[in-house]
Amino acid sequence: MNKEKRTEIFSRFQAANPHPTTELEYDSTFQLLIAVLLSAQATDRSVNLATRGFFPGHGTPQGLLDMGLEQVTEAIKTIGLYRTKAKNVIRTCEILIEQHNGEVPDDRAALEALPGVGRKTANVVLNTAFGHPTIAVDTHIFRVANRTGIAPGKNVVEVERRLERLIPKQFLQDAHHWMILHGRYVCVARTPKCPQCGIADLCEYKQKTPLK
Repeated sequence: MNKEKRTEIFSRFQAANPHPTTELEYDSTFQLLIAVLLSAQATDRSVNLATRGFFPGHGTPQGLLDMGLEQVTEAIKTIGLYRTKAKNVIRTCEILIEQHNGEVPDDRAALEALPGVGRKTANVVLNTAFGHPTIAVDTHIFRVANRTGIAPGKNVVEVERRLERLIPKQFLQDAHHWMILHGRYVCVARTPKCPQCGIADLCEYKQKTPLK
């Protein structure tokens, strides 16, 4: 795919959705971090349903520590891997208080040092909370990048690096959200909704879903 096609694709994404953001619900950078940590192998909807129960009253590092491991575990038991995630949440709160004055660090290495926070989670926080032009390659972005031809790659790190290099700079800040939303609602895994797709004429996918 050439630069002109990529520029047109992201121009259309921008025209359709000028201010994209995450579908996770949060009121602070800390709450965003916890929501993203909980969202691994879970839907944003399931995370939002769970966090609505405790973010309003306990949505700070100290607030979650006051709840304690047992209560946090109970509060997120509808989410996959909830026992491990509850332990990671509690330990993350302890580290934030002990090492970062209760604040979420604007630093990749410090974020990735938190339990349960990998490269993808760190990228989401850096992009959404701190405005870094990072791309957190999840299953949707990986699929869209490969299927459309925007930035094909064999693994998530390869796709991430290619996207950061190939997406025109003026679109890099919001590209993460546009691609996730496109993969979640249009370029879906099994039968992509090509007839309703705003970039179908630019996409290089050969087996496009025909109009019924």
